[in-house]
Amino acid sequence: MSRLFDELRLAVMFLTRLPVGRIKDAPELKDVAWAFPVAGLVPAALGWIIFALVDGGLFGATLALGVVMLATGGLHFDGLADFADGIGGGRDREHVLTIMEDSRIGSYGVLALIAVSLVQVVAIAEVGSLPAFLFLAVLSRVAMLALLTRLPPAREKGLSAIAMGDPVFWRSGSVALILALWVGWPAIWAALAIGATYVAVARLCRKRMGGQTGDACGATQLLAETAGWAVLAALA
Repeated sequence: MSRLFDELRLAVMFLTRLPVGRIKDAPELKDVAWAFPVAGLVPAALGWIIFALVDGGLFGATLALGVVMLATGGLHFDGLADFADGIGGGRDREHVLTIMEDSRIGSYGVLALIAVSLVQVVAIAEVGSLPAFLFLAVLSRVAMLALLTRLPPAREKGLSAIAMGDPVFWRSGSVALILALWVGWPAIWAALAIGATYVAVARLCRKRMGGQTGDACGATQLLAETAGWAVLAALA
């Protein structure tokens, strides 16, 4: 249990900007992969707390999304912007990867961030329950982890090139299942939307880049979560 807790703390340290203290004899990153989805519970819970404190609505949803951005350091938003710029503006594989490495944001990235933020704010204002926050945070990161481990790295350097091994998906998957039962039957449709988003991004990555990158993984998480929010809002 102590080892699992250290792995979870390292995942939170890696995917958020939240302090978790020092970890003695830190586990290898490939052993922590299973905890990436579970680490999403922390920023999601913080977002819901803010949403609930201001009694929801569009203002509360905007604050909630802002808190999630701060807690994660905008990590996945940055990935989506770079991914959109690369896929939207790249002529071929090398050009796509070159654009994605550029720290500057282009028009495709701006439009993607605006669209995703608007959908999430409106959907959160409509649904905004604690089960929805937690369920979508976990399952969207399962999709991210699937992309990271099921597709070959498009580059020989960077996070996506780290050998992640074969993460124990049942651990984070069981957490997502429990949360799905809490959400109720709409979770089925949200899960299908998240799965469809993963498949679409994975195919796009294979076609345009020959594999995945860290930016693609971040984009997968954010797009999958947004798709889940949109479905829950439509069913509300």
